[in-house]
Amino acid sequence: MAEAPQIAILGAGTFVKTQYIPRLAEISNLVNLKAIWSRSEESARGAVEIAGKHFPGVECKWGDQGLEEIIADSSILGVAVVLAGQAQVDFSLKLLKAGKNVLQEKPAAATTSELETAVSSYNSIVANTPNKPIWAVAENYRFEPAFVEGKKLMTEIGDVMSIQVIVEGSMNSSNPYFSSSWRRDFNGGFILDMGVHFVAGLRMLAGCEIVSVSATTSHVDETLPPPDNISSLFQLENGCSGIFVMVVSSRSPKIVWRFVGLKGTLEVERGNQDGRHGYVVTFYSADGQRKSSFYQFRGVTEEFIAFINDIKQATLEKGAGYEAEPRMSFLEGARDVAVLEAMLESGGKQGAPVHVKKF
Repeated sequence: MAEAPQIAILGAGTFVKTQYIPRLAEISNLVNLKAIWSRSEESARGAVEIAGKHFPGVECKWGDQGLEEIIADSSILGVAVVLAGQAQVDFSLKLLKAGKNVLQEKPAAATTSELETAVSSYNSIVANTPNKPIWAVAENYRFEPAFVEGKKLMTEIGDVMSIQVIVEGSMNSSNPYFSSSWRRDFNGGFILDMGVHFVAGLRMLAGCEIVSVSATTSHVDETLPPPDNISSLFQLENGCSGIFVMVVSSRSPKIVWRFVGLKGTLEVERGNQDGRHGYVVTFYSADGQRKSSFYQFRGVTEEFIAFINDIKQATLEKGAGYEAEPRMSFLEGARDVAVLEAMLESGGKQGAPVHVKKF
């Protein structure tokens, strides 16, 4: 059997400790975590201590010197960039320039102007590098079994008449990300950081791009950065329209995508069953029959498997222009951000229609 590819992680925060390390541990037969880097030694050591139980040889790296060591290590094929949203693109481009494949956490960038600059920088890197490094954005919703199944069922509901996305989140002081400073200094705050997930789910199920939006935003909960809620009308390029409503923190959290078609209705709702968190996918057929299935969360693991497979194949097919998994492409992540930026811009213009930037 071919040796498992070696990867490194930049970042040692909550998400790395609670999601990245445990999910990678589940597939330790497929990948070897060689190093974890952070700006500070203390932070890197904390994450390495957790990872060491599953990856005994994992190395601790920090500061400029540690970053240069990861870049210079030819045995590291892929690097996961899990840093503050404002810093990720610069770090990703630096790694890509050095020939590393990158899996960058969402959101792809803070603004569409940053996205445009990033895409053009990446295109010039790819044009000047024989083995074209992969730039993937980690958007687990595109890999969640519930959305994969929901996308198949969309073909059975017929022409879509109406779409509703209702997000009532639970971003309060008991949430580990509540006090995260970079999310509070981010353009659009939690709306952008959390919202890309819900837009990704919407775009995946719709199978069609959002071309224009009209939204109102407001700031009610003073413990959260503005805005903390958004109500938007959106139009798809196929002419269908829908609503996207998001409240950052609600006392009664609810997250649901509902597509009403001529032949039936599809609903994907977040929930749990027997203590397992995931989604309930419900299909209502034309004759009134209702069929529901529960799918446990597995998107983070599935996206890791896809990325690991991509970097293995790309390494084997050096210079052959390997086509990476399209659900993870940087452009997909850019399209999610563009939709939310248009909604936030419209909100700032009292609901004036705004065209979504194309990527």
